[in-house]
Amino acid sequence: MNEKLTACPLDCYDGCEIIYDDGIKAVKSGHTQGFLCPHMNHYEKHQTIQKPRYKGQEITMQEALEKLREILDENLKSETLFYKGSGNFGLMQDVTTHIFSSIGAILTEGSLCDGAGEAGILDGRGSNKNMPLSEIAKSEVVIIWGRNPYTTSSHLLPLLEGKKLIVIDPVKTKIAKQADIHLQIQPRSDMLLAMLIVRFFHINCLCDEEYLEEYASEFEDYYELTQTVRIKAVLEQIGVTLGDIGRIIEMLTSKKTAIVVGVGVQKYLDGADTMRAIDAFAVALGLFGKEGCGVAYLGNSQEAIVSPFEKKGKKVSKVNTPFEEFKTVFIQGANPLAQMPDTQKVKNSLLHVEHIVYFGLYENETSEIANLVIPAQSFLYKNDVRTSYSHNGMMVMKKQLESDRGISEYALASFLAQEYGIELASEEVLLEQFSNHAVTKIDGTFQVENREDIPYKNGFDTDDGEFVFLEEYDVRPYEDGELFLITPKSPKSLNSQFYREKYVYMNASHGYKDGDLVEISSKNGSVVLPVYLTDDLRDDTLLIYSGTKGVNNLTTSQHSLDGKCAIFQENRVRIEKA
Repeated sequence: MNEKLTACPLDCYDGCEIIYDDGIKAVKSGHTQGFLCPHMNHYEKHQTIQKPRYKGQEITMQEALEKLREILDENLKSETLFYKGSGNFGLMQDVTTHIFSSIGAILTEGSLCDGAGEAGILDGRGSNKNMPLSEIAKSEVVIIWGRNPYTTSSHLLPLLEGKKLIVIDPVKTKIAKQADIHLQIQPRSDMLLAMLIVRFFHINCLCDEEYLEEYASEFEDYYELTQTVRIKAVLEQIGVTLGDIGRIIEMLTSKKTAIVVGVGVQKYLDGADTMRAIDAFAVALGLFGKEGCGVAYLGNSQEAIVSPFEKKGKKVSKVNTPFEEFKTVFIQGANPLAQMPDTQKVKNSLLHVEHIVYFGLYENETSEIANLVIPAQSFLYKNDVRTSYSHNGMMVMKKQLESDRGISEYALASFLAQEYGIELASEEVLLEQFSNHAVTKIDGTFQVENREDIPYKNGFDTDDGEFVFLEEYDVRPYEDGELFLITPKSPKSLNSQFYREKYVYMNASHGYKDGDLVEISSKNGSVVLPVYLTDDLRDDTLLIYSGTKGVNNLTTSQHSLDGKCAIFQENRVRIEKA
């Protein structure tokens, strides 16, 4: 094995292999194709936390570990909360979850990212098996639905060359400007659009009747539900014409089609229904289980992998976390003071915590208030293995450099395991247990075993093997003068890591100039930001990138109706001169 071969650790669609050779370099084979995304291209330029500290004073790593044990011993383990992010996607990162679960600490459940969409997929398909990149490459038409691959999955771009592109997005993104068709729809109207397209396919007798008879026999009932969508009123509301629908039908008819969906479509109270409606659109066309066809969202990255780590025990919400109920909160690889919804509520809740322990790579709002800060080691200084939610590869992440700064998750877990008498296998054994779930394919790739290259070939993973359609839906009005807030990923940052944005983006129709300070307010709170004008936005929409300081003053800590997911785009907002 190439000792310089490793993999990017970032929580990202692409999950790329890379080479470390006096610096991080791209692999020229596979979907990485010789180039790095902006985050990995500048990864080593970002200063990490160098030394542990307690109450603002630098201490040694040994002192930090002893202080951690002392803190944990001060109270019942049921008064300790373990809160973990997913900034590093290595499978060994859960070794700390194993330790805290084993000692009886409280864990979290729910999602700040994709949980509502996954819930909708599970409701309809019975499992969350993703369409891999290798199948997107074989498609003839690709629908990019609420996703911007230039920002979130740049290694998808070469696979789109030569294909017909349909982009559905409230923002005129770079990929939208290159598309054959761009529907710049109103935010939160994706479900209605998906239902209308199905209705028109059925009217024109273009649904895959043979497929529906075998795998979706309740389709006629769903078609009746689509008839409750008022065509003229809804099209006018969402910004789509009958001509647009006609062009889509013409482009998709008898073509291998991939629907590539982003997480923005499900950042709402009923986000699960939206994803289920998009799936139903794919079912109507018979796209599942066929080469070059399907729906790509975020698959289960640990599908067909049995983790050796314990994750059982009492759990509280990761979205609306009652920090104030705990005496100690251990935070790993997360920045809840910036990335959780309803920042003021999070801040007030954390003020009641006696001991906040932060274990991570970078300084941020959460590390600033922590009593004990323990620097982690980057992926270059430790061994790991990772999988992906957009392809079936397993990538071995071999240690590239030695460092006496920071501590790996396994080393920290080993210390606690010894202190509390918890059984923990060696790092080598654990890595081997993960690696045993993958096999080397004929083409030389190392892939997770027992995963389908083309998911759902033999129907869905429901009780009867058939797709389960939506039976009802709800559309909620909003007050005059309120604007939609969308919070996509930034090209410069990964949530609150790296180069964070500082603007509110808006259409010039609101009467402001570039650089004007405005106050954006919602029912939850407000933030003051400078204006950045762009013609790429609708006049009913404001855009503030995820990771922008203060953006989550605006967002609600309410969960999605299904999936226990944050609903960052549910709040409507108003703007006024600051």
